[in-house]
Amino acid sequence: MARDEQLKERWSLVVQKLSAQFAEGDTLDLDAIIYLIGVQELGQPHRKFKKDHKLDLMHIAICRLLEPYGYYEFEFYDEDKWPHYKVKEQLPALKAGEQSVLMKEAIVNYFLEAEYID
Repeated sequence: MARDEQLKERWSLVVQKLSAQFAEGDTLDLDAIIYLIGVQELGQPHRKFKKDHKLDLMHIAICRLLEPYGYYEFEFYDEDKWPHYKVKEQLPALKAGEQSVLMKEAIVNYFLEAEYID
């Protein structure tokens, strides 16, 4: 199977499973999935977050998702147990579609690693 087709199939599976689990069947978009990963990485799933924290959670998720690609490196947890990352390499200039493909690939790999999908 072509790499692109496999990514599409796995991405659909991730969206389907997460939407069923967290959105009562509504389809989650890329940003919502990134947010969920941020909540997962923070390890405080039952906490209510303010708007500015939601952006921070998405940042945590993006850093975690792009860490295996060499763009970020985990540094430490602060006193509130929020993870902090440092930039190892600047992201290349990507078109919107290329950014989306990179993030979907990183998310699929994240859920493969977690054995949420296979």
